Amino acid sequence: MNRALQYFNLFGMLALAALCVVQWQHDRRLNLQTIQLEKTRQAQQQKISEQEETVRGVSADLADFKQRFKAEHQDLEDTKRKLREGENTVASLTAERNQLNESITNWTAAVAQRDALMKEANRRIEGLSTQLNASIEKYNELATNYDNVVKDLNQARSKSTAANSP
Repeated sequence: MNRALQYFNLFGMLALAALCVVQWQHDRRLNLQTIQLEKTRQAQQQKISEQEETVRGVSADLADFKQRFKAEHQDLEDTKRKLREGENTVASLTAERNQLNESITNWTAAVAQRDALMKEANRRIEGLSTQLNASIEKYNELATNYDNVVKDLNQARSKSTAANSP
């Protein structure tokens, strides 16, 4: 029994040693796995930090983009408003130009009509002037003839008075 106890004790120690070796290998594997997981966790933490930095950068870029987009949108609206105002001005000026062209056409026709009437009036004035000059010449001729007749009459009276006087 003593011997059996020794064998049992030896077998127990060997089993305990084997158990320690198995436990040590298991713990070593778990420890290596823990170290690997810690490295993975640190790498993931680094990635998360980088991604958070990227997200902050992207958020800042997004805010800047929104601001620039808003400014560009406002510029676009201002440009559209100015374009509409310009188009309205062009339409107004075009209508005014058309009215002025119509007025010029009417004035040109009126001036042409006035010129025609003035030419007709000048022609009539020239005709009347010619008739007046002819009438004046006839009057002058008549006055000259009258003067001559009066002179002749006066001479004839003078001669007749001289002949009748003793």
